Amino acid sequence: MFISSAFAQTAPAAAAEGGFMGSLTGMLPLVLMFVVLYFVMIRPQMKRQKEHRAMIEALAKGDEVATAGGIIGTVTRMAEQFIFIEVASGVEVQIQRSAVVQVLPKGTAK
Repeated sequence: MFISSAFAQTAPAAAAEGGFMGSLTGMLPLVLMFVVLYFVMIRPQMKRQKEHRAMIEALAKGDEVATAGGIIGTVTRMAEQFIFIEVASGVEVQIQRSAVVQVLPKGTAK
């Protein structure tokens, strides 16, 4: 009984003593975790998105591409949101531009 009342009397004094620095020290691990998360996950993802957007904007007629579904073909026609790729002789498939994941070297889609 005597010990608990002694702790109760000294607890507010200890909390007031820490003040601003005590709360800053408590938030430091959270801030450090966010900084590490930014450099390990968020920044590389933004870089990949930027590269993908540039690749899609640079598509031209005659490019050989691979899609997210695994289809490989040659770009024959282009619209604003869609492209048409020839997957076999006389067979065209219409896909969204964002479905293109890779531009292949010439001669790959034979």
